[in-house]
Amino acid sequence: MSRLDTLKEQIRKALPDLDLVIGWERGFDPFHATPFHIKEEADIDRLIFDATCVHNLASFLTGLAGKKVGVVVKGCDSRTVVQLIQEKLIDRESVVIFGLPCTGVLDKAKLKAAVDLTRVSALDVDGDTVRITSGDETVEKDLKDLQATKCDSCKYPNPLEFDHLAGKPVEPHGDEAVQYDRIKAFEDTPVEERFDFWVGEMDRCIRCYACRNACPLCVCRDHCIGDSRDPHWLSQETDIRNKWMFQLIHAMHLAGRCTECGECERACPMDIPVLMFKKKLSSIVKDLFNYESGVDPTAVPPLFTFQVDEETINERGW
Repeated sequence: MSRLDTLKEQIRKALPDLDLVIGWERGFDPFHATPFHIKEEADIDRLIFDATCVHNLASFLTGLAGKKVGVVVKGCDSRTVVQLIQEKLIDRESVVIFGLPCTGVLDKAKLKAAVDLTRVSALDVDGDTVRITSGDETVEKDLKDLQATKCDSCKYPNPLEFDHLAGKPVEPHGDEAVQYDRIKAFEDTPVEERFDFWVGEMDRCIRCYACRNACPLCVCRDHCIGDSRDPHWLSQETDIRNKWMFQLIHAMHLAGRCTECGECERACPMDIPVLMFKKKLSSIVKDLFNYESGVDPTAVPPLFTFQVDEETINERGW
């Protein structure tokens, strides 16, 4: 039995006791999956799981308070569920977690660079090979060349928290050593060059807030500083200063919380590398507190507590 068949059977048995289960179905073309809510048994047949299932479905959980919900998660997505549990943003007893080991998800931008997506009629992932039919031609690509950048350094391809697991656990397929290489390489460039880079990126920002809306840990809802008029943190001006201020505050609010799922960067219509802000803060939190977000359900995030003396911070000696 395939892992998808196993997953369907697990959901079929659990569904009578749940209000809904959040999973993926095929989107409007072969290389898109889309989230959908399974509410009755007939819906289960629409369920899919493959390398096109990029969405972090844990994003829906905080908006479903009061319901008994099932959610399908990949290994990296499960970190978000753990973080939501740690912050008491969801009730663990109200969530049934269906876990799936993951071997990597596709990056649409890399697919677009490889083939003409307007002509794609079929896409199939077989192990490490991606077969794409575009027009009358079928090409084969290495999954590693088309997968999301976050998969290159994935340490947690298997769910860290689950009630049901479909499929056998897989070995970590990413290189942890490169996790923050992009950040380190960027920091080695002159400060003027870094400043010019971000001025250029922020100039392209259209303040659509897709990054915020896609983030599973942005839970301020209508209290977000991007919308607030009392206090009036940001103006409606489209200058770089306001755009940059929003992105930096957004990142700071996720310090010690971001699970680096990459939904912010994936959702950005202008392809701005906003995940870099969060990864930089994650690297600082890891160095200072030896803490990774969403790994241990019983841990207390370091910025959720206070200690007079931190082992790695010597303020008294300054």
